[in-house]
Amino acid sequence: MKTKLLLSILLATAVTPAIAKSLQSLSDQELSAVSGQALLTLQYLQGTSQTDSTGTTYNQSNIGFYKLGLEAVMELNANINKLALGCGGVNNSVRASSCDIDIDNISLSGLPENANYTSDERAATSAKITNPFLQFAIKNPNSAATREVVGFRVSAEKISGLMTLGTENSATPNGINTFSGYMKTKTASGTAVTSQRTMTYGDTGLEIKGKVKGTILGIPTTLDYTSDNYSLTLSSTSAPFTINSTVVSGTRLKDVVLKGSGTVGQIDFSGPLTADVLGGLLPLQKNVTGNITGLKTDITVNQNLGLIHALYLNNPASLSLQSQKILWPSAAVAANQGWWLAMEDEVELGSLSPTTQVAITNEVLKQTIAGINKDLTDNPRDCGRILGSCVFSGDLAVGNIPMNTTTLDFPLTNLTLQGQNFRSNCFGGMKFC
Repeated sequence: MKTKLLLSILLATAVTPAIAKSLQSLSDQELSAVSGQALLTLQYLQGTSQTDSTGTTYNQSNIGFYKLGLEAVMELNANINKLALGCGGVNNSVRASSCDIDIDNISLSGLPENANYTSDERAATSAKITNPFLQFAIKNPNSAATREVVGFRVSAEKISGLMTLGTENSATPNGINTFSGYMKTKTASGTAVTSQRTMTYGDTGLEIKGKVKGTILGIPTTLDYTSDNYSLTLSSTSAPFTINSTVVSGTRLKDVVLKGSGTVGQIDFSGPLTADVLGGLLPLQKNVTGNITGLKTDITVNQNLGLIHALYLNNPASLSLQSQKILWPSAAVAANQGWWLAMEDEVELGSLSPTTQVAITNEVLKQTIAGINKDLTDNPRDCGRILGSCVFSGDLAVGNIPMNTTTLDFPLTNLTLQGQNFRSNCFGGMKFC
């Protein structure tokens, strides 16, 4: 503590010589009776063998970490037009003609008080940076002949604020071009709305099969049918889903894979179907109606990082450069060689609901046919007189087809997300300033 206090006194003396004239020197005994908080702190941490969150162990016993910290809470509102670090260089083998970090139009402000904040309100706030510090990683710190700086980082114990990337939340990626670093997103949820579409044999390449029951000359009969001639209109429906907490970590990343699960609301269907009955001896021509319920989904979202725009921060963060892989103190994973941006605690992404309707692909439809056929076969629908209205006219009310045991692989690509909407950090409504 005496060292901290002396450093503070020396700093005050250097910065404000007028005030220094009134200062009185103190003996060691007098200093020992004084307590206080230093503005600057110096710390040394000897590296050890440590294991990161991935289970990888790093022996850093030959590295010393020197830290110069500022014991204060700083406020900052800033806009950076372009952040490009580590372009070309040692990581060109990962992605050539690129940068370790390449981000356009970065803004840092305070957290908005409500979801309907304006640009002017945001520009009037500041992010809070608690205890910022500069840290050096020195290899062989005890040897004057071989000691070497192998890394440095600018960091803080916590940054609380809103960081936005790019100028707009649209279908066109903007903001993050490449990212090297570590980020972990919080579990998030949303609701997708699927668009209406038509399902035909040409879409699936699969026949619809089932059974109908009725009478022939008054005798109860059950007949098989198969159809490769159908055109069913599938209604739009809602599909709530949850995306699991996801780690984004690596060098020169351009996209991220998000995994989750969900359910699909009731899908109504209707349309003409022509089927073969009795091996093709009789044609079954019907307008079928019904609905599908209970579909579950395994969701995979392949998301361009340029569609991630709003990061709600309340966590330690750092920007570092290292000539070798280094597990910095308190970091979740080791930083790769080159430039590295790390946000240590989970980051809030907001609502993951897409802003536009999601298309049901042919591959998704193919996965439903087996379940549809099983229900239509196990539970024959009533068709009336086989040689009368069943075959030659009328509707076939299929009714409900429960698919509670069916889980669809539901791939999504490059969603424009509602939770990534943001206001600019500028007065007067400018996109960037």
